[in-house]
Amino acid sequence: MFRKVLIAEDHEIANISIQKTLQDFGIQEAKYVYYCDHALTWIKKAQRDGEPYDLLITDLIFEDDNTPQQITSGIELVQAVKQVQPDIKTIVFSAESRSRVIDDLFSNNQIDGYVRKARRDAQYLNEALKTVYANKIYKSPDSADGALVKNSHEFTTFDIHIISLLAQGVPQKNIPYYLQQKNIKPSGLSSVEKRLNLMRDVLDFSKNEQLVAYCKDIGLL
Repeated sequence: MFRKVLIAEDHEIANISIQKTLQDFGIQEAKYVYYCDHALTWIKKAQRDGEPYDLLITDLIFEDDNTPQQITSGIELVQAVKQVQPDIKTIVFSAESRSRVIDDLFSNNQIDGYVRKARRDAQYLNEALKTVYANKIYKSPDSADGALVKNSHEFTTFDIHIISLLAQGVPQKNIPYYLQQKNIKPSGLSSVEKRLNLMRDVLDFSKNEQLVAYCKDIGLL
């Protein structure tokens, strides 16, 4: 079984959940980081020390908290790590459910497993560990056809602040001012735009008004 595992996940609860699954599976040596740059640094260090990691588990999306980073996404991290250690096994653990995105991870980024963050994800991560260790490809059943796209986005507190302001009639360009007044970070316009673009893309909306209406429908507002 895998001896050394590195987890790149910026949500603490998800991080703890992955560690628990690894412990239950008998993997004791697991390092976790919150930033992609740190993950690459640990991969390089382990290589230099002659004790490389066997497996990388990473999310796809990492929130911008104004900490300067060269690598800002899980895809970029996988690509960078493969340059350093081509034979490392990689499992992506994410809420993404669009088939074309997931298929691209396998075809163009050579990941070994994909587990969608959803119901039974601990069970599927366990299955992924067994399958990937056996040198086979794993894709969790609920990510196979992208049928659950509308439920795939995990709304953060920052997301809800932004959407609430939109619902109150605040123009997108003015949202940073209101965030700054409440001491909410990040508060830059680029951060706001990135989150709105992401939410609209994942939920297949073209307008902010659709996003606001959807959040009202599901009870977030």
